[in-house]
Amino acid sequence: MVYDGVGKDVFMGSLDSLRTLGMLVTYGNASGPVPPFDPLLLAQKGSLFVTRPTLMHYTAKRADLEALGGELFAMVGSGKVRIEINQTYPLAAAAQAHRDLEARRTTGSTILLP
Repeated sequence: MVYDGVGKDVFMGSLDSLRTLGMLVTYGNASGPVPPFDPLLLAQKGSLFVTRPTLMHYTAKRADLEALGGELFAMVGSGKVRIEINQTYPLAAAAQAHRDLEARRTTGSTILLP
């Protein structure tokens, strides 16, 4: 399994790293969109699978959204998933928070406080 948030620049390398029946989950385009490719390539490289999921398809029904949200909050509550809040800004400083995010001066989660 490969989770790829980069896209174009690493797509072929990601496919090459998979074993037979491996799956590539492409979810981002940091370097640009994945170029068109011939599906025959997936067979040639070992019957590979490629998917491009979006959250909206998994949460289109209210019941699904509530179930997934409940699972996430349960994981956070149990400590199995930790959310690191590395910086906070007052709401009045939202513009600065955006500048810091864009300049990559932040890590983890950034929170705006009322």
